[in-house]
Amino acid sequence: MATVLQRRPPAPLGAANGRVAIIDIGSNSVRLVVYDGAARLPAILFNEKVMAGLGRGLSATGAIERSSLGMARAALARFALLAREMQVGELRTVATAAVRDASNGAELIGAAEALGLHVELLTGEEEAMASGMGVLSGIPDADGIVGDLGGGSLELVRVVAGTVTDRVSFPLGVLRLAAIRAQGRGALDLTVARLIEEAGWRGRGVDLPFYLVGGSWRSLAKLDMHLSGYPLPVVHQYPLAIERIAELARAVGGISKAELKAIPDLSSARLPTLSDATVLLSAVVRSLGSNGTIVSAYGLREGLLFQRLTLEQRREDPLIAAARDEGRRLGRFPEHGDLLDAWIAPVFAVEAPGLARLRHAACLLADVGWRANPEFRAERGMEIGLHGNWVGIDATGRALVAQALHTSLGGAMVTPDPLARLAGPEALQRAKLWGLAMRLGQRLSGGVAAPLRRSRLTLQGNALLLELEPEDAALYGEAVEKRHKALASALGREARLRG
Repeated sequence: MATVLQRRPPAPLGAANGRVAIIDIGSNSVRLVVYDGAARLPAILFNEKVMAGLGRGLSATGAIERSSLGMARAALARFALLAREMQVGELRTVATAAVRDASNGAELIGAAEALGLHVELLTGEEEAMASGMGVLSGIPDADGIVGDLGGGSLELVRVVAGTVTDRVSFPLGVLRLAAIRAQGRGALDLTVARLIEEAGWRGRGVDLPFYLVGGSWRSLAKLDMHLSGYPLPVVHQYPLAIERIAELARAVGGISKAELKAIPDLSSARLPTLSDATVLLSAVVRSLGSNGTIVSAYGLREGLLFQRLTLEQRREDPLIAAARDEGRRLGRFPEHGDLLDAWIAPVFAVEAPGLARLRHAACLLADVGWRANPEFRAERGMEIGLHGNWVGIDATGRALVAQALHTSLGGAMVTPDPLARLAGPEALQRAKLWGLAMRLGQRLSGGVAAPLRRSRLTLQGNALLLELEPEDAALYGEAVEKRHKALASALGREARLRG
């Protein structure tokens, strides 16, 4: 039977800044992640996991195997020491289904506490809540059902309008699936259908996406990216069509372990359970009626961090917050990005909010390439826009930010591969115009604030009008004039100066 979970208030507020870390004692792995940086989207300083397999023997014995306990204890000792050496200000240790359900789970908790670690044994409800909040942290407009597949359990969580509503937990962790499938052909499908029906979740995903959380399902997405030749090696927000899941289920069975191990970034520790995870996914989305799947790289750990924030901090746009933090870290003038966006905005006044948001992110990153070799600044900008640690942005959005930065940093109107495979020509042309406008603003101001505050760039009839204060007339040098004319020509206007 499923355990139906009721909504409860978020965890108490914690410190929102400084270096923090989470030790996650999961059913499949024990992991340490250390974070630092902006509270809304802290950067990962360190990430290490040990595949201890704590939930491996639960179905048969109800206890964690001695070998797994040994691996977990060694991992915890290492992680506790590393956290101290890294001067982590706040360390949170959590345990989930395997420790919660095992007859000897208390033994591992005792070992952790002997190392000075205070272990929070999360209930199924708390685990589901954190997973849902993690998805909302990385995909703020998520509207659908989150599926968090761990080693010991599967949590389903309804997310909508920036909040978590209904939740349910099933004993369908990836380490339990082999025993169910061993009962006969179709046993897993029947079990999933029965549990979801009894919990009242059948059909709850109709016309909604299913958000994939958990290492096994991320590995499945990476396999599909490899097989399909997908040009962007970023799994977050990767879409996986429903019909493709069945194809992958068949493909996994026909690929040798040697071939799977040769796939970049595909964890070899996930390979033994990849087939089970794929069959489970197919059964779950069929029972829910989901219309597609979207991978979330953010889950339980990110949800625990997100719950610490104030409501105001949670409402921050994670893309803009991360781009602003990166721009301040890598750029010369910390306030320049927001000013640059405001300065070029009148030229693009009719843009939809979604495009304006991407333009803002690009402006915040406009100065990230200045330390690079001048011959490679455009490539550096494109790489940051395309492969940066961004969330709240899909592949097309990444391509547009990358194109704007490439053009702004000297790449002209060229569209380097793979941008044209991720976004259409009209959208990329728009991003090139952003880049030309950013390039003009950067050259006019020299990257500092005052010249942008004292000048205006607008569209006036058939002209691109640049207005300067009389005392700033000398700023309109040859290089500025050239960039003014380049942007005007691309817009189909004439360059006009007033001042």
